[in-house]
Amino acid sequence: MTLKQYYLGCLSHASYLIADDVTGTAVVVDPQRDIEQYLHDAAENGWTIRHVFLTHFHADFVAGHIELRETTGAEIHLGERATAQYEFTPARDGDVLEFGDVRIEVLETPGHTPEGISLLVSGINGRSNDPAAILTGDTLFIGDVGRPDLMASIGITADELANELYDSINRLSQLPDETLVYPAHGAGSMCGKNLSDATVSTIGEQKRENYAMQPMSREKFVEIVTADQPAAPDYFLYDAMKNREDRKVLADVMLESIRPLSLAEIRQARDDGAQLVDVRDAADFASGHLHGSINIGLRGKYATWAGSLLRHDKPIVVIADADDHEEAVMRLGRIGFDNVAGYLDGGSDVLLADENQLVRTQRITAHELRNQISGNSRIAIVDVRSPSEYSTAAIEGSLNIPLSDLEERMEEVPLHQTIVVHCAGGYRSSAAASLLQKQGCTDVMDLIGGFGAWEATANGTASTGTTSCSLS
Repeated sequence: MTLKQYYLGCLSHASYLIADDVTGTAVVVDPQRDIEQYLHDAAENGWTIRHVFLTHFHADFVAGHIELRETTGAEIHLGERATAQYEFTPARDGDVLEFGDVRIEVLETPGHTPEGISLLVSGINGRSNDPAAILTGDTLFIGDVGRPDLMASIGITADELANELYDSINRLSQLPDETLVYPAHGAGSMCGKNLSDATVSTIGEQKRENYAMQPMSREKFVEIVTADQPAAPDYFLYDAMKNREDRKVLADVMLESIRPLSLAEIRQARDDGAQLVDVRDAADFASGHLHGSINIGLRGKYATWAGSLLRHDKPIVVIADADDHEEAVMRLGRIGFDNVAGYLDGGSDVLLADENQLVRTQRITAHELRNQISGNSRIAIVDVRSPSEYSTAAIEGSLNIPLSDLEERMEEVPLHQTIVVHCAGGYRSSAAASLLQKQGCTDVMDLIGGFGAWEATANGTASTGTTSCSLS
């Protein structure tokens, strides 16, 4: 038996392939939408992918079950409580799939979503000396459990799901301590609040270390797991619904989206309402970009922030360095943003050749900012980190508006002053500066290195906690 984990760092997402050499059968669990790695490994080892399981309808990415069905003919399995536009086999509690030396048992584990399942993978009749493994989806993470608050918009409350999650976690805790735990996400995912950067654990370790697996009443559990959840990106509900649809496969979307556009065509598309996303690094973007473009760097949590800052129902045009446009489009496809109209032909070289069309972003070092803010009432500092980051430590007098909220709260920004934006390290603040410029703010600066750089130059002015903001 082979059980292989595939970890996609930019989405903090883990998927799995389970295979048996005797029968040549393979099963893929929670696949990402670009499925080439599963096809490659199956072909290399002589396996046929016959089944694909979704542990639940994922909200943070569009899964590759439709792609695997179309490419390999794989049978799709969903939890019994699922409803979808495509044909699938309901995976009921206690159902068993056996092939060769492999045994997969379905455990119904709702709580993150109503249809959630976990898969207990083991060898048949002791033919494997390895401990059993439980693929927990988003029910049990390493260090956390799945958030129960994502279904409120369709009428299912966080308390209802948290009560189901309590029962599911108690059920998983009854598994042998040596059972390996393989979740669908790790640190950085917005599907929980305290995920570890480890990608595998055991039930015994989680019973000792996971706050949500400690003995407690149902009421206490519900209180704990519903509290202090981070704001969910806007695209989560869209992706959860997309995973229920019988939609286009990613390969077809890419064929339609990889379309070269001239600079003149892109300017016209912008004027017609298209969204321009510039995926270059912050320093390159600052050196020159088109007015109205939003900087979401390809080298960071690109898909997550694209899903938060862009719309899936308006055309998107990609501006990238040479050869980066295809990856940028593909990673948008991973979250179901199939509305890319094209990319800048020739990349940033073409863009930078037209000086008259460029907008630049001023950048400032932490040393320079410290020198300038002393007694300067013209400078307003906007911190675009999350509230939890801001509450830990912040620049005194700064205004906290998380990046995901900036467009909606633009009226709070004192545009008559010089605006300095910062985040933790400089990725989010570049996006924030671009949003401010798009709204017509011309006097905006990006703090190089973010709050990390500020703290590194500390001379007693960085505060612990926050102070009342006097900026208007």
